[in-house]
Order: sequence, then structure tokens, then C-alpha cells
Amino acid sequence: MNVFGVDIGGSGIKGAPVDLERGALAEERHKVLTPQPATPDGVAGRVVEVVEHFGWTGPVGVTFPGVVTGSTVRTAANVDKSWIGVDAGTLLSERLGGLPVTILNDADAAGIAEMTYGAGRGRKGTVILLTLGTGIGSALFVDGRLVPNTELGHLELKGHDAETRASTKAKEDEDLTWEHWATRRLRKYLAHVEMLFSPELFIIGGGVSRKADRFLPLLEGIRAEIVPAELRNNAGIVGAGMAATGRAAG
Repeated sequence: MNVFGVDIGGSGIKGAPVDLERGALAEERHKVLTPQPATPDGVAGRVVEVVEHFGWTGPVGVTFPGVVTGSTVRTAANVDKSWIGVDAGTLLSERLGGLPVTILNDADAAGIAEMTYGAGRGRKGTVILLTLGTGIGSALFVDGRLVPNTELGHLELKGHDAETRASTKAKEDEDLTWEHWATRRLRKYLAHVEMLFSPELFIIGGGVSRKADRFLPLLEGIRAEIVPAELRNNAGIVGAGMAATGRAAG
């Protein structure tokens, strides 16, 4: 069975049909740049562009980089603040000509996909997925059940919002070496999260997961197991597709 998933990020918006039997993309994903500023109208237009690229006419699942309750956006750290209070599901459905739209937090979507098809499959206890990119997204699972909208990227770290110190964007903006970023930024952030939640497993997602061999060996002193996301940067699209069918609940 194929469904459709769209993953809205701070720098790019990507989507593709999803094969739910395999937990993988059914076709090569299509990606467009996130408009700047990333207003509701501008982002909705790019989502339409992605969906229409495939001629899709069924239900659509969409991730959003912020807290989403029901289908209403509550926070918008890495997109325009005008999103706050917007019923994103209704907006996108209208722009897509009435197609049913389900919307959820982006890291929650990635986590659901990884817990179903990837690195978290069959794992009990506390599992935390972190997506490292423009910011840091988080998905917290206890015995396989999602605690939604955790937003652990906004924990305070050294007096700063953690994602401004330990995200991939921070590494790139400050031209940090892999060693400096991993040992002085990411490791300290993981240690702080571990102190608060005592997870058995960290899953590291986002585009940087493709380069896990460059930084995972440097993360010494963390008790929890740390592994890269198996679905890599497609996890959000897969999780969005799952949400479109109701498979992402709980």
C-alpha cells in the first residue's frame, strides 16, 4: 500500500509516495527549498508543488518543525512565527484541493518510522530519537509509545537554547570540526538529556546520520546506546505517510 508523506524543514521541503509494506519511499523523493521567510502561504505553496510533482490525489501526511496539537501549530522556532495558531491541516487541505491532510511534529514522525521499521524496532524501555539539522528535533518513546511534542532541542545548555549549540547548523555556521562539535557540543547535550530521561537508546537522525562514522565514535561517556537512524533523512517522510493512514497514533 502506498501513501504520501511530506517533510517540512527549516531549509527544505521534501516528499514522496511511501510503501508502507517496506517502510521505504516508493519513488525518489522530490525536494524544494523552504521559502524565506517561511510563512504559511509560502510554505503551503511549496507543499503543493511537491505533491503535484507526483500527481498525487489521495490522503497526505505532513510533518511540521514545531509543536502541533490536533492540526494547529503552537510553536515555530525555525519557520516564520506567523504559523503560531494556524490550523495547518485545514490550510494545506484547502491548498491541495480538498485532499485529506494529517499533520504532526517532524521529529515525532521520524521517530514513529524508526520505531516501526528502523533502529528502534522492537525496543522497549525509553528511546529518544534526535533529528540534527537546522535545529534539534526530538521524539520520546516509552515501551514503544510516543510522548508527543517533547521539543528537547530547546533545553537550556550552557545558558543557550541547546539547538543553537549542538545542531548541524551550529556546526556549519561556526565551521566546527567534527571532533569539536561531537565532543564539546553534541556529547554535552546528550549527557544533559541522558541525565533527565535515562534512555536505553539514542537514535540520531537527520541528514547528518549519513556521516555517523565521523562523530558517533567520539561520543564517549554516554551510558545509553547511540545508533544512527536506519531510514536516515527519509524517516520524516515515512512517518508522515504513516500518519496519513492513522498508523502513527500512540
